[in-house]
Amino acid sequence: MVDLASVVRPGDGIIWGQACAEPQTLVESLVSQRARLGGVGCFLGVSYSGIVRPEHADHLRLSAYCGTGTNRALVEAGVLDILPLPYSRLGSLIRGRRLACDVVMLQVSPPNARGEYSLGLGVEYLAPAIAAARAVIAEVNAQVPWTYTEPLLRREDFDLVVETSRAPVLLPVSSIGDLEKSIAAHACPFIPDGAVIECGLGSLPAAIVAGLAGRQGLQFHSGLIPDGIVDLGVQRCVGGILIGSRRLFDWARENPALRLCSSDYTHASGVLANLRRFVAINSAVEADFTGQVNGEVARGSYVGAVGGSLDFVRAANQSPDGVSIIALPSKRVVPQLSGPVSLPRSEAGIFVTERGAADLRGCGLAERERRMRAIGGG
Repeated sequence: MVDLASVVRPGDGIIWGQACAEPQTLVESLVSQRARLGGVGCFLGVSYSGIVRPEHADHLRLSAYCGTGTNRALVEAGVLDILPLPYSRLGSLIRGRRLACDVVMLQVSPPNARGEYSLGLGVEYLAPAIAAARAVIAEVNAQVPWTYTEPLLRREDFDLVVETSRAPVLLPVSSIGDLEKSIAAHACPFIPDGAVIECGLGSLPAAIVAGLAGRQGLQFHSGLIPDGIVDLGVQRCVGGILIGSRRLFDWARENPALRLCSSDYTHASGVLANLRRFVAINSAVEADFTGQVNGEVARGSYVGAVGGSLDFVRAANQSPDGVSIIALPSKRVVPQLSGPVSLPRSEAGIFVTERGAADLRGCGLAERERRMRAIGGG
């Protein structure tokens, strides 16, 4: 276990890779040494490892942009500060010191023949964090694939290094049942050949992506790259992070069709504005009859995020031949939201449930209600 006190100072803000890109050995070291590190702040993104637990808030100040995964236990314990903001703003907040980043902890691949370490499974907000941080700590994991990431790093870029060989955090392939297949069947006709796909997290976006097998000329431009990409034969895939199984990681290894880069790029309005046939595929906690979407709170608990949905939905609505698709079960179509408005009704596109599709583009409020009631649960 690495001694973090040689680099971390009392009161530091620490940021590390999330989900499958989480540097598990470094995070384990952090929680075990937390009492002597001096009350550090931690931005942990979304976690599926469960390494950080509610009791660790005795010495760690915890924050994230979402309540997904094992973050939910932290939310329910009241120890996780949620930042409800669009993903596109994370980079500017880090650079402007609104989101403190004195130390960044990375999981990286072993170097290639040129001595370049890849960020492996995820870049996203780590790119601005590396630029802003006083110190960079690297967990060089022999089981992490070398991928084409921006940036690539060299040994001299690291202030502290630990060598490991352990399975990265894996996310099981989303279970796709009859409900998900039915919803996907109503969504896929809206996605043309040659589309550029963005895909959110969860079984419904996964089902829609699975339903695109056989489409011609598809590309991906997304914050998240899921397992379903493996079967689509895309020639170009740009994303922020790989979240999935070992099969996805094997596909990504040294794959020139894949580029992982900063959220400053993947979510940038100027970049997205140049994408034709951009299709944003996302799910929701609930949607109301006017096309407002709650993607954050369910039954009073913060389970989701603003995340990248707002960035991508807006881009899809502006893209020539593009479209925003929100997929959800019919029972989640409600007269009035029970949580916050994550996506305003001004950005409403197409909503799909197992009962059909409601295209709200160009519709007034009365027609929107009629169409949403038709696909709702009653």
